[in-house]
Amino acid sequence: MTTRILSGVRPTGNIHLGNYLGAIQNWVSMSHNIDEHLFCIVDQHALTTAEDASDLYNHTRLIAAAYVACGIDPDKSYIFAQSHVPGHTELAWYFNCITPLGWLNRMTQFKDKAGKNKEHANLGLYAYPVLMAADILLYKATHVPVGEDQKQHVELARDIAHAFNNFVKCDVFTLPEPVIPEQNARIMSLRDGTKKMSKSDISDYSRIHLLDDEDTLAIKIRKAKTDMDPIPDSKEGLVDRPEAKNLIGIYAAVSNQTVDAICTTFEGQTFSALKATLTDALIEHLRPIREKLTLLLDDKSELDRILARGADRANELAAISLNEVRSSLNLYPRPKGQ
Repeated sequence: MTTRILSGVRPTGNIHLGNYLGAIQNWVSMSHNIDEHLFCIVDQHALTTAEDASDLYNHTRLIAAAYVACGIDPDKSYIFAQSHVPGHTELAWYFNCITPLGWLNRMTQFKDKAGKNKEHANLGLYAYPVLMAADILLYKATHVPVGEDQKQHVELARDIAHAFNNFVKCDVFTLPEPVIPEQNARIMSLRDGTKKMSKSDISDYSRIHLLDDEDTLAIKIRKAKTDMDPIPDSKEGLVDRPEAKNLIGIYAAVSNQTVDAICTTFEGQTFSALKATLTDALIEHLRPIREKLTLLLDDKSELDRILARGADRANELAAISLNEVRSSLNLYPRPKGQ
């Protein structure tokens, strides 16, 4: 069986360190052992929240360029915009018709995003886990790298695949496997180590953008929240110290060291010493990414080529799946040539 990886990022603003270390870097590592790699820019998901729907054109270009700058080879992988493949929304509708409301009522992400305004939330936000299931199952992805907060949605995709197969009485869809990396799965806010680094945080000092210049990066690390205790001698000493754990985890990721090794090096020191070393390491690690990202953003024709190539392959795979789905649902066949 062909193995296929599928994952994506919402084009909702500047791409940050958490997107890179917590997601894209792991996609690159995973792709070495997977037959085919599909990386989507999920622009239709961005429409579910009004504040994220602004300037989708430029944000889509930014995410596409960031994928490549962070190490995804556009000639070996397929990078495409979700809206360039109509099959996503067609398949989502078929899934809407077999997905019980009770399943969606259990989705914690909707509760978190809707907050106290649940009655005023739009249908897209409520039903977006079904669209996410369609994103995955349209390509019969076998592996879906996600953060812990999205694991529930991949599990829903498995439930929907199983329900659809039962509904049509044949095995149309395979069940995708969520892949959650053991290390660096969650890069946390620089201002609150209990919260995930996020584009939506009101403070720009909570995150490091891949396009931040070196002076800005240094200021953000210097201002990053820490505690008053010295650095412990092992990772066990970081329990209940979320900001300390986050900064040491970031340094471990960009310096290719273990957390224990870093604790041994800085044992007993204050975080000012670690911050200085971390700043230098981040500057060196992110400089080539920022430079390549900037070059790609200036080359519209190359980004258009990458996205067109990806969309061609995505539509090809989508057509195969949708023909099988329509046939299994006993829909009237489309006239030839359509």
